[in-house]
Amino acid sequence: MGLNQNGLLKRSMDLFLTVSALLLLWPVLLGLWILVRWRLGSPAIFCQVRPGWNERPITLYKFRTMTEERGSDGNLLSDGQRLTPLGRMMRNTSLDELPELFNVLKGDLSLVGPRPLYTHYLPWYSQRERLRHAVKPGLTGLAQIHGRNYLPWNQRLSLDVWYVENWSLGLDVKILLKTVIMVLGRKGVAANADDAETDLALERGGDQAEAENCLAREGDGDPDDEENDLSFVKGDEVCAGMIPGERIGLNLGRGNP
Repeated sequence: MGLNQNGLLKRSMDLFLTVSALLLLWPVLLGLWILVRWRLGSPAIFCQVRPGWNERPITLYKFRTMTEERGSDGNLLSDGQRLTPLGRMMRNTSLDELPELFNVLKGDLSLVGPRPLYTHYLPWYSQRERLRHAVKPGLTGLAQIHGRNYLPWNQRLSLDVWYVENWSLGLDVKILLKTVIMVLGRKGVAANADDAETDLALERGGDQAEAENCLAREGDGDPDDEENDLSFVKGDEVCAGMIPGERIGLNLGRGNP
């Protein structure tokens, strides 16, 4: 059963479950927004640009989890040093990703699919691994229920491709149920991803300085990073612009799922 023939069915499930989740979780979202504004400042929600379907750039929404603390040289400290106890709790429970439900409503994400990764990884995928972009990225995915950040890259990307080639509505339901169990049990989550995974570009032969520059340009979780090329409207926490992704166009002959 292919995603290109069943896009409407998948989208219908996404909308039904997402609207239901937002009706149930809006007090949690509001409470977290207030708490983050109080403890970490404005904006409480930041944006990250990632490759979406067919490697087109999309803008993800997440709750802020880090401070803007800088060292004596004026540069931002490492992610681990700026990650607050509140931020660590939110990442461990995946609460920081709740605003991505609005990405599902917009149609940028599906509830289930390969997780959107950094744009600077695009040149480092094999031709087969690029199939992960033949469908919409997901809020959760097959790789997330099999180890998440702790999976080696080859295995993680292989699972993404397997999902694309073997999709069924039943598979999505199983992944969603397993995700809920893992989130409640706080399994497979690294609050600081650098502690659990390597940079794919570096692992496959990329240049260290170039990878670090790309990470700074894409933004790594700090909405007030001077090197983050995204712009924000402080008053209502809405991202007002986004950087163009390093797009490598796919020509797979498939419809948008």
